[in-house]
Amino acid sequence: MAGEEDANLARFLQWATALGISDSPNSTGTSSSCLGLSMRISHFPEAGGRGLAATRALTKGELVLRVPKTALMTSDSLISSDRKLATALGKFNFLSPTQVLCVALLNEMNKGRSSWWYPYLKQLPRSYDLLASFTQFEIEALQIDDAVWTAEKAVHKGKMEWKEATPVLSELNIKPQLTTFNAWLWAYSTISSRTMHIPWDTAGALCPVGDFFNYAPPDEEPHQLDDSTEDLVVANPDKLTDGGYHEGLTSYCFYAKRNYERGDQVLLSYGTYTNMELLEHYGFILQDNPNDKAFISLESEMYSLCSWPKDSLYISQDGTPSFALLSTLRLWATPVSKRRTVKHIAYSGHLISVANEVAVMEWTMKKCQEVLSSCWTLMDEDMQLLHIIDNIHDYGGWLGSGDTGIISGSNGIHSYAIHISDMNESFQVYQLLRDLTDQDFSSQLWLNDNQSTPKCVASKGEAINEVRVMFL
Repeated sequence: MAGEEDANLARFLQWATALGISDSPNSTGTSSSCLGLSMRISHFPEAGGRGLAATRALTKGELVLRVPKTALMTSDSLISSDRKLATALGKFNFLSPTQVLCVALLNEMNKGRSSWWYPYLKQLPRSYDLLASFTQFEIEALQIDDAVWTAEKAVHKGKMEWKEATPVLSELNIKPQLTTFNAWLWAYSTISSRTMHIPWDTAGALCPVGDFFNYAPPDEEPHQLDDSTEDLVVANPDKLTDGGYHEGLTSYCFYAKRNYERGDQVLLSYGTYTNMELLEHYGFILQDNPNDKAFISLESEMYSLCSWPKDSLYISQDGTPSFALLSTLRLWATPVSKRRTVKHIAYSGHLISVANEVAVMEWTMKKCQEVLSSCWTLMDEDMQLLHIIDNIHDYGGWLGSGDTGIISGSNGIHSYAIHISDMNESFQVYQLLRDLTDQDFSSQLWLNDNQSTPKCVASKGEAINEVRVMFL
């Protein structure tokens, strides 16, 4: 399996080099390989898996990768080269830009080896962990109301968009396995988690090699150019971000977000996201996310005092209430007869009185305790379950093909289940293990991928655990 993956990657890099993709430090440099001058592919087990490592010292703001426009997979590039696809989409012009790109991607997958994009398609991930792919059991395991609602909405949205696009897929006579909901989820997840922003299509562009970058939260300060790199971004003089399309270079360009030493992982900031947003759009979470939030629901009478939207009422990762939440609670904790006179103080962010502040903190603590007490497992129990999932790999061959489920190693799995028999009945290990063995899209398109499923669900388990950390 590893040998095949390495061979696929080598063919892909050769293909990318021929297209002009380059990590040369200057806009005119050439190389026998698209990588090696500034970065190389490496593996970071504790920081995103496969990623890009610096092969030399990189300076903040320095150009580290260029991907020509001709190498970007967009709806336009796929439609312009396929008359049948263009005709089919022309009959169903109500689809969103993202749905159009999903259809075009599945149509390209349908071509198999005859696709010009085959080297790129072959090395794409075979499964994803976005919220839209969560089973009902996994959704319920999130336990926090806001997280459950977000996941259910993502699943519902995915199913609606798939149903709307099904007639187009039928029109294209795509293989049956590429018209299923699982296939649609794969295409949608690929686009959601891997596309780069482009000015001419809101669906974005799939960017070969550029999608190897792993994520880092954005810096507080915007990046600054030095004299040696300023001439490379004249096409976009307003602001330098980690990456963007530059008309002057007709390429998607990526820049170092900070100084890197040789061997460091070179990271890309996709924007500011909470962990739930990262899970929804990219399929992963950060153990230490400075932008994470725990949203707090108010009592009915409190909302009449609140002039801010509900998504502004939260507690930050460091335990600090948001300005909107704190101001609203301070006003609520004031006697009704005095609210008019102190309203300007509360909305200016100032403390009203010590007694008022104590009342606010007591209410906040009680609210957080109520949220935690509504969960039907404890953090220790969740960690124990994650440990069980991690150790499933010790029982080789337990995954079957199709719907056969667990075909071996059941005694070992059963013995593990005994160790958590005191957990809440709703958190049944057997249910999770059966979910793990569901036949998914990846097994229909690519063979020999049995080991990917438990890894993916384990990361979902980490997400389930992380959702509740915010309330501790």
